[in-house]
Amino acid sequence: MSESLAPPVWVHTDQSLRKMVADLSSQQRVAVDTESNSLHAYRERVCLIQFSTPKYDYVVDPLAFSDLRPLAPIFNDKKIEKIFHAAEYDLICLKRDYGFDLRNLFDTMQAARVLGYPAVGLDTLLAEKFGLKIDKRHQKADWGARPLTSAQINYARQDTHYLFALRDMLAAELRDMDRWDLALEDFARACRVDDAKEKLNGASWKRFSGRKDVNERDLTILAALCHSRDHIAETLDRPPFKVIDDNLLLEIAKRMPEKDVDLADIGLSPRQIRLWGGEMLAAVRRGAANPPVKLEQPKRPSDAVLRRAEKLKAWRKKVAQEIKVESDIVLPKFYLGLFAENPPKTLGELEEAMKDSPRRFQMYGSQILGLFGG
Repeated sequence: MSESLAPPVWVHTDQSLRKMVADLSSQQRVAVDTESNSLHAYRERVCLIQFSTPKYDYVVDPLAFSDLRPLAPIFNDKKIEKIFHAAEYDLICLKRDYGFDLRNLFDTMQAARVLGYPAVGLDTLLAEKFGLKIDKRHQKADWGARPLTSAQINYARQDTHYLFALRDMLAAELRDMDRWDLALEDFARACRVDDAKEKLNGASWKRFSGRKDVNERDLTILAALCHSRDHIAETLDRPPFKVIDDNLLLEIAKRMPEKDVDLADIGLSPRQIRLWGGEMLAAVRRGAANPPVKLEQPKRPSDAVLRRAEKLKAWRKKVAQEIKVESDIVLPKFYLGLFAENPPKTLGELEEAMKDSPRRFQMYGSQILGLFGG
């Protein structure tokens, strides 16, 4: 596949938005992607939304609009198929920022996973299927910066332009391998996106709580350090790791420095020490004086639940190896916990529990029930 692409349509005015929405509304399917600024901001946001139709590529600038509600009917229209690649993160971001709900999804990455492709990145699939080489230089660009370069805009449009051809090729393979219904179940489940939890200043210390090399004292000091680092990051509107990365923060908690020279010995740069050294040292003193942090301990499953879970995992892995897919394609993770906690006693119970996965029930219901003696 070799072609010279016309410039994409840059959508940044109410008039251009209305024109694009009218075009999208008339389509049977559209390709969609987003770009966010998670590597460059404390609270990320959607900074570009790309749409493609068979005729046009559109690149929408969300930062130019106070209201993107005209797009909501496109996403919610079950008559218009929305083609994404690796939709999960995009759908979370669109739900978080705009409240968009999506119906009628085709996810080319999940389709490739259902088919058992060993590598499912878009650049890999486009190279394999069409001989295309996508320049990934802009993958980590600051999409919230303006103006964007023409190279960035062209990069963004490529993530949707080729999805129609890829979708059709993968759909044909799914039907040939009798896995079309499996993919449809996964697409429908992916559309059900929970509301994103708000990012709370200072709560990032909980990410360290599961590490075996962190004791209660370390964690208490880390809580104070994270609170200070998050406050700095939020003020500067940058990710916390761009203030002080996690490894250095952990070393500060463990070694409890008292002076700037101690911070330098840990590895902080002169600039970091000049800007934030005082706050880090104060956080160490505060954390050392604080009472131990309290963590909510997850309830340990019973031995019977753990045995059932292991039995399900072993069966799922064996089936997955036989048909050359990853284990969750045979049985999604959600069902592991559900059946381990509440093992079905009859085929009717299992069918009801798997009502959102009728094809998987048809294929594996008897085997699953047999694991529990049914």
